[in-house]
Formats: sequence, structure tokens, C-alpha cells
Amino acid sequence: MKQFFISAIMFGLMVLMTACSNDDAPATRGEDTANAKTVLVYMAGRNDLTGALDRNLEQIKEGSKQIGKNDNLLVFVRRNNKNETPWLARIKNGEVTDSLSLSDMGISSSDGQDRASDPVVMEGVLRYAFNYYPAMNGNYGLVLWGHGTGWLMDDEVKPQKGRRAFGVDIGNNSGDKRWINITTMANILKGLPHMKFIMGDCCHLMCLENLYELRSTCDYIIGSPAEIPGSGAPYEQIVPDFFADGKFYSNIVGKYYKYMRGSLPLATVKTSEMDNVAQATRQALQVVKEKIGNGFADMKGTIHYLYYGSGSAAFNPDYNIFYDAGDFIHTYAPQDIYQQWRQIFDRAVVDRRMATQWMTNKSWSKYYSDFTVTEDKFHGVSMFVSQDPSCGDYRRYNEDIKQMEWYGVVGGI
Repeated sequence: MKQFFISAIMFGLMVLMTACSNDDAPATRGEDTANAKTVLVYMAGRNDLTGALDRNLEQIKEGSKQIGKNDNLLVFVRRNNKNETPWLARIKNGEVTDSLSLSDMGISSSDGQDRASDPVVMEGVLRYAFNYYPAMNGNYGLVLWGHGTGWLMDDEVKPQKGRRAFGVDIGNNSGDKRWINITTMANILKGLPHMKFIMGDCCHLMCLENLYELRSTCDYIIGSPAEIPGSGAPYEQIVPDFFADGKFYSNIVGKYYKYMRGSLPLATVKTSEMDNVAQATRQALQVVKEKIGNGFADMKGTIHYLYYGSGSAAFNPDYNIFYDAGDFIHTYAPQDIYQQWRQIFDRAVVDRRMATQWMTNKSWSKYYSDFTVTEDKFHGVSMFVSQDPSCGDYRRYNEDIKQMEWYGVVGGI
């Protein structure tokens, strides 16, 4: 009788523990998690890119026909359509499946406008996607699809007229633009599973400041230091490579580069090398600072990846932002210091594709005629170089850069 009583108690405890376990662990939506890989394309399209979003979404559907049964290809879609709420879905065999709204996922945006750029929305969507479509051995990927302006930052709460970091969302009012800063995004991603890669199908992701900020969130970062065309990547070609092993990133950048007929600079960075790059850059800049003295570097002739302003001169450093990192260091550092830096830099930049010109919303002959791109000058990754604070927006830029982890290690220049 005593033995039966004890057995009954043990059975009851097992049932209770099992029930609690099932409540805590969400049911996965993937069919088989044994060898699963999960990639989410986060499409922030409530802006002037909605047309491109629709084209790329069709390409993603086409590309999904070439992936394995255990591969979870997910999309989060925010169109510029007042009659459509944002949704998360799996794309399988060319079809949209398991479509969910924010409310279905239990996500409430911070201002009720369901912005893709809202940190609450981004964190909620990514957390839901990775929880319900788990991947084995860290095989997660994230594609940031939308507008982007590198590390540049501003108040994420107040409406912005300028371009700041990633994913502008105009909300219910075209004058009410909101972005998410890279520092905020990095904090979100640090709380999620470590990823295999982040790809930026957005402008200017590949700056040292961003790469250092995101270094602990994934193994590889893929993108461009420059502006990219609105047509975006050839997803029907590269979707299978999202789920490949080995040097998958070379296939992605190679196909993207060919699709753009060589008119888009691209790079892939191995994030585990970014601490070494930061230390090497710090040492190089100490020498460069001695050469420059108390003034500001003359950047004429240096490759720059963004002209952002209203100046009319062909070269106007007040509005040139995102200078090629290696071109700057090669110009100002002694040859032996540059070579030491370059050795470390090349271990981080594991793939790069050079473009002598790239598509831009500015006239190339007018705004980008002050430099030429050569194999020696091109490094595929940009960095910020401070300029006279009385010029352009540099007073703000020179201060904003101090919020980046990169500045804390490397210091300003």
C-alpha cells in the first residue's frame, strides 16, 4: 500500500512537470528541427520602396523552391499600404504559409502604428520567428531589407526628416519618419540567438562602426559600403545560398555583384576578427594623429561612399561621409604601419568586390568626380573621419560618433 502511494505521488509529479514543461516551451512551426536552418528577411517597406518590395518578394518565393525541406525561409513584410497590417510568414515551395499579424504574435507596437523601425516590433518579430522556427547549431540568418544610412543616428522617438541607420517607416503620416539606430538594433540582437550571418540589402551597412557594434551577434556580415539600387538583390538566385555551408557568402556577393554588372561594391566581414581590426586601427590612428596635428585631415582624393547634403561643388567635404577606411589610412600612415594594419584588416574582410562607380541618387560626374577607385585604394569598408565642426553637419556627427563602441576603443580622428 505504501509503495502504491509513493508511486502515485511520483506519477502525479511527473504529469505536473510535463505540463509545466509544455507551457514553457512553444510548439515549433518548422516540420523537423533536427537539421533546421532559419533565415528571416526583414522587409521595412512602408516608404518609397514598396514597389521594390513586391518584386523582391516574388523573387524570394521563386528562390524558396530550391531550398531543403528543413530550411525555414521567413519574411516579415511591412508595405506602404494603409489597408494592410504587417505580417510574418514562412515561404515554402513558392507559397506563403503560416501568415501571422503582430497581434497574432502578441506584439504591441510602442506608438500603435506598427512600424518596422519600432524597436519593440523588431525585437518581438525576431524573437517570435527564432522561437517558433528554431535552427540547430546557430544556423540563423537575418536579411535587413530597406533603407539604410550606416551608423548615423538621431532621436528614434521624434519624427525625422533625415536618414538615420536602418528601416525608415513613415507611419500614418508621410512627414512622420522613424528609423532605428544601429546601437539599438545591436542591443536587440545581442539578446537573441547568435546568428550565422546578417546581410544588409540596404545602403551603407559596411562601415567599421556598424561592424564593430554588431560583432557579437553573428559570424559574418555581408553588404555594401555604398548606396545600393532600389531593385535590391537577386533573391531568386541567392536564397539557396542563405542555407548553404562553406563559403556561402562568396556565392551571395558573387551573384549580387554579377547581377549589378560590377556596379556595386560589396564585402563580407568575419566578425570574430573585428576586435583585432579595432586595435590595429587604434594603433595606426595614433600615428596618423601625430601627422595631422590639431587640424583636420584633407580628404580630397579619398574614396567616399555617400554624399549627403545640398552643396554644389564637385568636392565638398562638408557633405562627404563614409570614407574608405584603407584608402584613408594608406594616405596618412607610414607604409610599414599601413601594411601591418592591412594584414589584420584582410583577415576580417574575407570577400570583397570592387566597383569603380556605383548607382547613386546623386550625379556621379558632379558629386563623385573627386576620386578614382583602384585596387590599391579600394578596401570595401568605410569609416568616419571627423571634419571641421563649423562645416555642414559635422558638429553633430563628431559628437554622435562617440556613442558607438568603435569610438570607445579606437578614439576619434
